[in-house]
Amino acid sequence: MLAIVGTVPDPIFPLLSGEVHIEGDNLCIAGRRAPIRRGTPALLAAAIKTVETLNQPAPFAFLVGDIGLGQGSRLLYEHLTRRLSRFELRTLVFHYLQPDVDWHNKVLFAVDDMPRRPVLIADAGFMYAAKMSGQSAAYDLFTPDAGELAFLADEQAPHPFYTRGFILHEENRVPELIERAYLHENAARYLLVKGDRDYLADRSGVLTEVDHPCEEAMEAVGGTGDMLTGIVSGLIESGMEISRAAVLAARANRLAGFHTKPNPATQVVEIIQMVPRALADLQKAD
Repeated sequence: MLAIVGTVPDPIFPLLSGEVHIEGDNLCIAGRRAPIRRGTPALLAAAIKTVETLNQPAPFAFLVGDIGLGQGSRLLYEHLTRRLSRFELRTLVFHYLQPDVDWHNKVLFAVDDMPRRPVLIADAGFMYAAKMSGQSAAYDLFTPDAGELAFLADEQAPHPFYTRGFILHEENRVPELIERAYLHENAARYLLVKGDRDYLADRSGVLTEVDHPCEEAMEAVGGTGDMLTGIVSGLIESGMEISRAAVLAARANRLAGFHTKPNPATQVVEIIQMVPRALADLQKAD
């Protein structure tokens, strides 16, 4: 089973867990709805479309409302430490939570108590917490953008706010930042770096680059990076090897944008609707 952990930008959204599905432009979980705009809802929607296309079960989600103050995240951290060991999962994805080193480490202890260790994927706030705790190597895949990669590459920065100015995140420096992140043990087994050009890397360096098709307007659409993490999570859940899943996800994400023909007013949910078509194109090409 694929499980995804994250937050909804709604201060009154309760702590919920259960299978998730899409109705129109909304996610539905345990009778509640959340609009698919960006963040964890976009990640979940892309994962749903991916597993549906591959005839896999719907994802399971652990969600709570949090607008950046951390109260909801702390509730979710505590819930995971008490409940996670009861689940048997193949893939476990951590997304937007307020970074908290102590709670992060307690969640990892709960993962160690699970019946089997799932593939661990982290993005956004939880990836920050993994790096801040010195536990990046416990993860199988991080999915940073270039700015987040700069934080991973800075061995001294205790928080993204304090990433040193000389560690720039220009696109042409991504291979250098990848090397630096691994040198200081601040990267997962694989990195899928999202940007104008997507990079798959491991400790040996850059393995693959994906830069086409390229729809420039996608850069203005919030949530397309979250969407990529959702697609790769669904592909890994299907049993695909991580490196192959990462490359296919990068290509599928771009193809979904190509089929949508987005403009700056396009919403990410419109691009997510094209994920099945993009995956079908890739299956035909194989």
